[in-house]
Amino acid sequence: MTASQALANVVEWMPFILRGFGLNILMSVLAILIGTALGTFLGLGQLSRLRLVGAPSRLATQLFRNAPWLVLLFYCIFLMPYQVNIGGMSIVLPSWLRATIGFSFPVAANFSEIVRGAVNSVPHGQWEAAEALGYSRRATLFRIVLPQCISRMIPPWMNLYALLLTATPLSMIVGVEEALGRTQAAVQAQANSAMLIPMYLALLAMFFFYTWPINRLSRTLEGRFGTK
Repeated sequence: MTASQALANVVEWMPFILRGFGLNILMSVLAILIGTALGTFLGLGQLSRLRLVGAPSRLATQLFRNAPWLVLLFYCIFLMPYQVNIGGMSIVLPSWLRATIGFSFPVAANFSEIVRGAVNSVPHGQWEAAEALGYSRRATLFRIVLPQCISRMIPPWMNLYALLLTATPLSMIVGVEEALGRTQAAVQAQANSAMLIPMYLALLAMFFFYTWPINRLSRTLEGRFGTK
């Protein structure tokens, strides 16, 4: 098979694979949103002086942060119900949605550490100054400390998103028809081993050109915010 024939075959199958890649993007966006929301609560929980709040938050953070993503994915895929009944209505939970929830747990744990680290990076003197001015700990956290933390959290949050997107092909193992699964199906449909490398190179390029600008922007923001 010539290079031009291989390129033509890749172009022919590209719309089919791009639809799967769109599902990768959708899962990553939903998982980062869910994980960010949960991770914010976990991160602030780790900073709480109440043991009933701090201890469970630290436990959950370390558990989901150090657990293999694929194991968490399997748990959500096979333990979550295939449909739920709400107000007499049956709502089907497709595989990709359950996989998204599975990805959101490690994202939440990692973002929890980002929040904790950003808050702890603020000089302790600002806490003392706010206390001297009569601010409560809660007011100091939300009015003084957290606004400063946003710029510190954005670069690692963007890197976390890029990492999440590159992890979404794991969902193929549990039956989600995303870009990797569709690439495999395209190779099998052509029944030509010579197309194996061109098809997977196209898939690799797809992920690279999506995540590379995110990583570059993250590096730029690190330099601008002085968070190296």
